[in-house]
Amino acid sequence: MAQPFVKKDDDLDEEEEYSPFYGIEKGAVLQEARVFHDPQLDARRCSQVITKLLYLLNQGETFTKVEATEVFFAVTKLFQSKDTVLRRMVYLMIKELSPSADEVIIVTSSLMKDMNSKTDMYRANAIRVLCRITDSTLLTQIERYLKQAIVDKNPVVASAALVSGVHLLQTNSEIVKRWSNEVQEAVQSRAALVQFHALALLHQIRQNDRLAVSKLVTSLTKGSVRSPLAQCLLIRYTSQVIRESSMNTQAGERPFFDYLESCLRHKSEMVVFEAARAITELSGVTSRELTPAITVLQLFLSSSKPVLRFAAIRTLNKVASTHPLAVTNCNIDMESLISDQNRSIATLAITTLLKTGNESSVDRLMKQITNFMSDIADEFKIVVVEAIRSLCLKFPLKYRSMMNFLSNILREEGGFDYKKAIVDSIVILIRDIPDAKEIGLFHLCEFIEDCEFTYLSTQILHFLGNEGPKTSDPSKYIRYIYNRVILENATVRASAVSTLAKFGAMVDSLKPRIFVLLRRCLFDTDDEVRDRATLYLNTLGSDASVGGTDEDVKDFLFGPLDVPLVNLETSLQNYEASDIPFDINSVPKEVKSQPLAEKKAPGKKAIGLGAPPSGPTSVVDAYEKLLSSIPEFSSFGNLFKSCSPMELTEPETEYAVNVVKHIFDGHVVFQYNCTNTIPEQLLENVTVFVDASEAEEFSEVLTKPLRSLPYDSPGQTFVAFEKPEGVPAIGKFSNLLKFVVKEVDPATGEADEEGVEDEYQLEDLEIVAADYMLKVGVSNFKNAWENLDPDNERIDEYGLGVKESLAETVSAVIDILGMQPCEGTEVVPNNSRSHTCLLSGIFIGNVKVLVRVSFGIDGSKQVAMKLAVRSEDPDISEKIHEIVAEG
Repeated sequence: MAQPFVKKDDDLDEEEEYSPFYGIEKGAVLQEARVFHDPQLDARRCSQVITKLLYLLNQGETFTKVEATEVFFAVTKLFQSKDTVLRRMVYLMIKELSPSADEVIIVTSSLMKDMNSKTDMYRANAIRVLCRITDSTLLTQIERYLKQAIVDKNPVVASAALVSGVHLLQTNSEIVKRWSNEVQEAVQSRAALVQFHALALLHQIRQNDRLAVSKLVTSLTKGSVRSPLAQCLLIRYTSQVIRESSMNTQAGERPFFDYLESCLRHKSEMVVFEAARAITELSGVTSRELTPAITVLQLFLSSSKPVLRFAAIRTLNKVASTHPLAVTNCNIDMESLISDQNRSIATLAITTLLKTGNESSVDRLMKQITNFMSDIADEFKIVVVEAIRSLCLKFPLKYRSMMNFLSNILREEGGFDYKKAIVDSIVILIRDIPDAKEIGLFHLCEFIEDCEFTYLSTQILHFLGNEGPKTSDPSKYIRYIYNRVILENATVRASAVSTLAKFGAMVDSLKPRIFVLLRRCLFDTDDEVRDRATLYLNTLGSDASVGGTDEDVKDFLFGPLDVPLVNLETSLQNYEASDIPFDINSVPKEVKSQPLAEKKAPGKKAIGLGAPPSGPTSVVDAYEKLLSSIPEFSSFGNLFKSCSPMELTEPETEYAVNVVKHIFDGHVVFQYNCTNTIPEQLLENVTVFVDASEAEEFSEVLTKPLRSLPYDSPGQTFVAFEKPEGVPAIGKFSNLLKFVVKEVDPATGEADEEGVEDEYQLEDLEIVAADYMLKVGVSNFKNAWENLDPDNERIDEYGLGVKESLAETVSAVIDILGMQPCEGTEVVPNNSRSHTCLLSGIFIGNVKVLVRVSFGIDGSKQVAMKLAVRSEDPDISEKIHEIVAEG
């Protein structure tokens, strides 16, 4: 006798769950499907076979066209069975197979018969299946039945029709929109699910009409919605209306806020929570508005239901990021959740307490967290580490206890992401809290002695090379660094060699000892390590002198790389070995290649130079080659910047023109890329007449016409202007395309000898201050900022008035300056009341510029801005402030 399946559960060594579908194969199941053809149907066995088929389909098993067709026709024979369970399985199978149009007709009559059946279960399922497999032609035939079903007395049938309407809205929106009256009636239904589905469908029908959505919310918030599910939907729609109305109105009472507040007293917990969450997520929410929502969330913290505790603590965690003081009243309740059996709830409680705690409670919290960390998974530990980092930056005097905590968990077992989060936190604390530098570097040195992750070892060695030489006793770190040369893999050894060289460059007293260590590295088995050692010995000068350190050496070892790595790689690939050494100054400094022509209108070819060759030549190089090939521009000097193309014509017009602005120190060249889109015309002597009456500082010096512009063959014409040298002159230019039109014989392709002069008005273009700024990022903004002379720094504050949001303001300032955002600071967190953006660039004249902009927004949406600028020239720092003031 076979061993019973129960034994499988008794075997503690095998904890895999037993599956009734284990080991089934498509071929075997298709053989079993022949049971559908039996004259005497076995309803139970047929249901089991359909279950297996559905399992295979949902596991990603693909059926061939023939197999799917055979199964489909076999399943349709099961309509003759009166078994209710089997009929439901048949509906599911037809939906999953999604038959083709010629097959649908086979089951359409059966489904339409079921749709008018007296059995409500048949009616509901038939509606769902028909709407899933039908096309627009059949849909118009059954539309009358669907409308009746929406207002049917049976809630199952009504819900089926409404849900089908939601799905059909994606493909046949015009038909579904005609059901508005019936859906409106269903919204008043007493059945909870019908009201929920009706409200969802009605909102989707009206979602593109803001006024209609506002009217819907206005009418329903007066108390006609009884279903808790529908009430939750209504709260979400109300929040949407509040957000949209706040964008168009100034400070004052929010519309519908009283409704949200009244929902906090609803008898259904889900409605109360939805209302509380909606209030906390309102943009610019005040402490007074938050108070009632925080109160109900605090009550949920002590609920016996884990899902309620989790929902409440997660919402409070988000609120604590922007309004920590509003959440402090919940601290006692949250502390009790640290020991919650659900680790997700406990983690959120810990991180929320870290955000809301005060300086006196830090030590107590750290003790609680120490016991807690061993019980949670790595992903939760990372969240806790990030929260501790934020708390330490908030209370810098407590750095010792937090740094010790981070060093202790760094020694424990853990994955790469977890260890990286700890290392990143220690690095940030060292950078932002000067007193923590020595203890933090010591903890990092201890960690790399037993670090299994190459990436983290190299990251720490790089950081140690930057910060170690600046400490009171740099020599104590040399042992840890040289141990890496002896004990680690080639990647870490190479990084350790670079770190040793940095100590030798920055600390004169260590230079002789560093030379000894570097010479030992010349015998390493890895060529990268040997090459680096050779390079640094030559760079530092291995004469063992301990004189003053050369500034060029420091700049080489510590200075930021002024060119993007992608561009450097491309230039190195293009470099051909010769007597002329590779010059890094030849590498383009643009952050990323810009297309020479914007996306063309459908059916048109790109205008302008077209795409660059398939090789890695950069766009900047292509522009430089083009301009240098024109003798008239040879006296203008080096090209500083080429802006991205700007369209001067509408899509689908007779002539397509865009312009590229090329900026030189004392000149500006407009490159007009033209395309003739009329096959029967040839354009000759094409020029652009530029009116510079609104650009007083510019004077036209030359025009280079385009001799011939055949159909669909791009060409360029140029206009050059002189401007004051090194000055970011701005102005507006009007453009008029002038040319001679010659008719072309379609049969022969030959043009008439005589032509007619014609002209075509183009859009205006502007030269703005951002055109004189080259976007160039820096790898380490803090180091780059400190390397610039503080005497060249200029700081001022500006009131920017009422703005919609901080994100919009940050984007506008970046656009005005035309600089490269650094370290992801262009992204503003949701509901943030303050933000700092770091920008980098090179101003005309090759002057490095760094900008630190701090923004703040108050409850009335008044935005204040503090702008700090450092550059290599104090006049340029002043100029940046002038640009912002005028912008």
